[in-house]
Amino acid sequence: QVQLVESGGGSVQAGGSLSLSCAASGRTFSSYSMGWFRQVQGKEREFVAAVGKSGISTYYSDSVKGRFFISRDNAKHTVYLQMNSLKPEDTAVYYCAADPSLSSVVGGRSPLDAWGQGTLVTVSS
Repeated sequence: QVQLVESGGGSVQAGGSLSLSCAASGRTFSSYSMGWFRQVQGKEREFVAAVGKSGISTYYSDSVKGRFFISRDNAKHTVYLQMNSLKPEDTAVYYCAADPSLSSVVGGRSPLDAWGQGTLVTVSS
């Protein structure tokens, strides 16, 4: 099973940008589709973005489409989330996830194969 570690969270003002990274170790990274999810305390975790095994196919939630961009580097075993034009409502703990099935990642179907520990993103107005 793959192990995931997120980094890059922090605080930013509205309109700013942040880049998150998720480093994977363990089984072959390129055999997993990858996704980013976020959760606000007291609310359900929600899908943000996903990328297929080759990096060609990408999917986004409507709330982040055009502002966030997901990518992956299979040589570095890392998936990225570039977040631009951040809004206060983007404040959440962001998690990366891995699963062999892209449809499972996009659909947020439980259980996915692996989750990271999360990284906090705070956007102030």
